[in-house]
Amino acid sequence: MLDRDRCLALDAEDPLRDFRDEFVLPEGVVYLVGNSLGALPRRTSERVRQAVEDEWGGHLVGGWNHAGWYAQPLTTGDRLAPLIGAGPGQVVVGNTTSIAIYQAVAAATRLRPDRRVIVSDVRNFPTDHYMVQGLARTLGYEVRDFAEGRFDDAAVVLLSEVDYRTGARHDVAAVTERVHAAGALMVWDVCHSVGAMEVDVSMADFAVGCTYKYLNAGPGAPAFLYVNPRHQADAENVLSGWHGHAEPFAFERDFRPAEGIRRFAVGTPHVLSFAALEAALDVWERVPMRQVRAKSVALTSLFIDLVGDSLELASPRAAAERGSQVSLYHPDGYPVMRALIDRGVHGDFRAPDILRFGFAPLYTRFVDVYDAAAVLAEVLEKELWREEKYAQRLAVT
Repeated sequence: MLDRDRCLALDAEDPLRDFRDEFVLPEGVVYLVGNSLGALPRRTSERVRQAVEDEWGGHLVGGWNHAGWYAQPLTTGDRLAPLIGAGPGQVVVGNTTSIAIYQAVAAATRLRPDRRVIVSDVRNFPTDHYMVQGLARTLGYEVRDFAEGRFDDAAVVLLSEVDYRTGARHDVAAVTERVHAAGALMVWDVCHSVGAMEVDVSMADFAVGCTYKYLNAGPGAPAFLYVNPRHQADAENVLSGWHGHAEPFAFERDFRPAEGIRRFAVGTPHVLSFAALEAALDVWERVPMRQVRAKSVALTSLFIDLVGDSLELASPRAAAERGSQVSLYHPDGYPVMRALIDRGVHGDFRAPDILRFGFAPLYTRFVDVYDAAAVLAEVLEKELWREEKYAQRLAVT
């Protein structure tokens, strides 16, 4: 097992080590929550200042033309597309993941009007499954659990590439092939994989994702929606907002969809949030994703080895079967995590009993992993989590 000095040596050899300087990280904090909210890129403050003072302050309403605000859902989509294996004109940015899921699944059902089943992982991230339940109630459709493995009468299958609780990773190509062979359409949620590994949604019919986790675009950052080019002419955006209209400023009485991916735009883009995303993409456009995945595997494997048998592993042990997080079971997981955070190791908790640690390869070091495991061992051995204050639940866990 590696000691701390060897971890420091690995950091010195890390080809991604210089990217850590791109982020604001508080002194004395080991931040292992990149799978929930990524760290702040140093360039973000200046880019947001520019959007506020120079663009909004200088151009006022003219910023929609002169600062490129109107085009941001598409121009930013084209910048983000390579991170998910997509091409120009295939990704639109804006709204939230929940809205993008609703758009994608609803569009897929209308492309398969003879089928009235939506398949969803009932243990998926709540917003995914909740949106499917709401849509199914509206349409009078059946929702079937993915675990049943029956797709023959399904219109669409929605699945996350990486499970938010355990970090277990699906084989995107294999699952998509099975779904297509059954005549159904495939929607992938890549929220917990984009920015942590190489992602390829080109086989999918639709894909959705957020930008505030591993992509570091900030709290409330806009989500994105991928629509395969083979569907763009026929897929219908059921949320027919005016920015998806062929000529928004013609102010026509009836909706007429735009050509291509723009038809999946909905409403006014959140310009200040787009500025933060643009700053993050300035970093990501220089990142070799193969190195990101290699480091992710190394970091998570090291943490699993260091934790050993002290806690039951909820994540797959095989590196190829997990994303960039390690989850551990503990019956009192919430106070354990609170005790860790008090001692500078930041992870998060997912009910009822999962401790989650998300490893963002651009700024997480091997020595951080070593120190986090050491603090966890101390908290468990000395039962420091039993302090009464740690039992009090905060609003966000």
